[in-house]
Amino acid sequence: MNPEMTARLGESVPRYTSYPTAPHFHPGVDAQIVRGWLQSIDVDDEISLYLHVPYCDKLCWFCACHTKQTRHYVPVATFLRSLHREIETVGELVSGKGKVRAVHFGGGSPTILKPEDILALGKALRDHFDFLDDASLSVEIDPNDMDEGRLDAFAAIGMTRASLGVQDFDPKVQKAINREQSFLLTKSVVDAVRARGVSSVNLDLLYGLPHQTLESVAATVAQALTLKPDRIALFGYAHVPWFKKHQTMIDEAWLPDSTARLAQSQLAARLIVDAGYEALGLDHFAKPDDALAASARAGKIRRNFQGYTEDQCETLIGLGPSAIGRFRQGYAQNIVAMGEYEKVVSSGQLAIARGIELSVDDLARGWIIERLMCHFAFSAVDLVERFGETGQGLLHQASRLAISGAGRLLQLDGESFVVPEDSRPLVRIVAAKFDKYFQSGAGRHSLAV
Repeated sequence: MNPEMTARLGESVPRYTSYPTAPHFHPGVDAQIVRGWLQSIDVDDEISLYLHVPYCDKLCWFCACHTKQTRHYVPVATFLRSLHREIETVGELVSGKGKVRAVHFGGGSPTILKPEDILALGKALRDHFDFLDDASLSVEIDPNDMDEGRLDAFAAIGMTRASLGVQDFDPKVQKAINREQSFLLTKSVVDAVRARGVSSVNLDLLYGLPHQTLESVAATVAQALTLKPDRIALFGYAHVPWFKKHQTMIDEAWLPDSTARLAQSQLAARLIVDAGYEALGLDHFAKPDDALAASARAGKIRRNFQGYTEDQCETLIGLGPSAIGRFRQGYAQNIVAMGEYEKVVSSGQLAIARGIELSVDDLARGWIIERLMCHFAFSAVDLVERFGETGQGLLHQASRLAISGAGRLLQLDGESFVVPEDSRPLVRIVAAKFDKYFQSGAGRHSLAV
C-alpha cells in the first residue's frame, strides 16, 4: 500500500452493517409504522429472528454492544418476562405469515441464561412463529458462562451454529480488556458443542487490541486453527469511548496505531488463508465446504448486524432492547433503556424507538455498499437494471470516482466497478463515497482498518 493510501488508514467511517447506518435512524418511524410492516409480511416469506440478551455477568472493556453487567439473576428474569411478552405481541401481528429460516441469539451474553429459561424461550418462539424444518439457530457463546446444563439446553432448542468469542489468547491482552479465557476452556466448549451435534463452529478474533503485537496475533491464530473452526471472524477492535464509557478503562497508549493494525489484520488473514480457509468479504473466513463460502462463490453472501451471512431473508425481526429489525420498507430499532422497554412491552405494545423508511435512492446506494463490502465490486449493468434512473445517476458518480484521484480505490473493469486488491482494506472508505448521509456529520465512527 502506497504512503498516500496508508495515510488514510486512520480515517473514521461506518462499518456498514446496514445502510442507512443507525446514527441516521429517527423517531419518525414508530410502533404504528412498524406494526404495518409486520402485518404486510407475506404467507410465503422466509424471515429471520434476532434476540438480544442485554446482560453479562462480567463486562469486557473492549465491548461496544448494548449490555449491562449484573451479578444477580433477578434483572435477567425480569427482562425475560418482557421478552416473552414481546414475542407474543409480534407473533400475533405476524399471525402465521412467514416461515422462520434463521434465529440468532446475541447480546450481551445469551449464555447468561439459565437452562430452563433457554428451553422456555425456544418453546415460546416455536409457539408464536412457524419454523421451517431446516431452520438454523445460532448462539453467541461466552465460554466462561458455559456448563453442561446450558450446553444441553441450547442443543435441545436446535442450535446449529455456535459462535465463540475468543478475541485473543494472550494473558496480557486478556487482562487489559477484562476478558480472561484460557485456550483449554475454549477448546472444552468447542468439543462440547460438537459432541452435541452442532454442525458449525465460529470463532471471533480481534486485532488492534491493547498490547497486541504481530507475534501475539500469530500465536492466537495458530491456537485458534488447532480447534478447526468452520468459520473465523477477524474484527478490528473499535475504540469508541465516547459511545461506551467503559472503554476508557483501556489506556490508549496501549493500542497499536493504524499501520500496526493493518499489519496485524493482514498477517492474521494470511495465516488463516494458508490454513485452507476462503477469505470472505472484509473480515470473514470459512472452510471451502461451509455454507457461507458456497454462498460467497455464488455471489449471494449478504451483510447484516451480525456480520457476513448466507441468510437471504428480506425480513429480520429484532426482539429485545436495542434490537434492530430490517424490513422491505426500512429499518426499526427497539428502545434501548431497559426500564422503558419493559414498561412498553408489558402493555402489549411494540417497543420501537426509531428507524428509517427506505427510498429508492437508499435502496440503490445500499445495494452498491453491500456489494462492495461483500464482493469488492458491483455491476454497472445490474445497477441500472435494478434501479433505473436512480441507478444511472449513481453510475455517473461511480465513473467520476473511478477516473478521479481516488481511482486507486475504485476502478472500472469491463462492466464492473472494482476495488483493486491492494485497496481492499480501505473498502469502507470506498463505501462511504456512496453514503449520502455520511457527510451530514451525524455519528462518530471507528477506524477504517
